[in-house]
Amino acid sequence: MINRRQALKRFLTIGSGLLCVFSYSTLCFRIPLAWAKRRILEKTASLSELIHANPKDLDTHKLETTPIEQFDVMGQTTHPVDIDDWQFEVRGAVITPTKFSYQDLIQRPVLERNVLLICAGFFAYNGLWKGFSVADLLNEIGLKSGVTHIKFRGPQGIRGKTKKFTIEEVIANKVFIAYGVNDQVLPERHGFPM
Repeated sequence: MINRRQALKRFLTIGSGLLCVFSYSTLCFRIPLAWAKRRILEKTASLSELIHANPKDLDTHKLETTPIEQFDVMGQTTHPVDIDDWQFEVRGAVITPTKFSYQDLIQRPVLERNVLLICAGFFAYNGLWKGFSVADLLNEIGLKSGVTHIKFRGPQGIRGKTKKFTIEEVIANKVFIAYGVNDQVLPERHGFPM
C-alpha cells in the first residue's frame, strides 16, 4: 500500500510528464497551424476585397499578376532622376561604405518575387517584382557588430521618405530592392529607379 507522499509523488511525476508531452505536441502543431491559418487566394480573387486585409494573413501564390497600368499610387508620385548621376549609397554601421550606380545594381544577381501591395482602404495590387537581395549586398560590404536595424531613405526634400527594417528581416531575405515590375523597368510614378 502506498502512502500519501508516494501517491502525490506519482501523481506529480505523471502530471509533469503529460504536461511535457502536451507542451511539445502543441509546439509541434503551432507552426503548421500558423501557416494553415493563412487564407489561400484563388487565381481570380477580387483585389478590391483585399484592401482591408493584412498581407501576412494571405497566401498569394495562385493570385494573378495585376497589369502595371492598373497600379495606383498615393500622394506625390514622381521625382526627376538623372540616372547618370543617381547613386545608391550604403553608409552607417558598415565596414566598407559604398556608392553604387544604377548599372552596378541591375547587374547584381536577380531576385524575383510576387508581392501583394495593399494600401489599406484604397487599393491592392499583385506584381512580379524584380530586384536584388539587400542581405547579399550587406554581406559583401560587411556590417559592424551590434546592428539592429537597416534604414532606407528615399529622395531628399519634400518627397523624402524613410523606412526602417529589423536586421532579422533583412538577413531572412524578406527585404529586397526592386528596379522592375511585371517585366518592365520600374515606372517613374512607381519609384524609378528603385
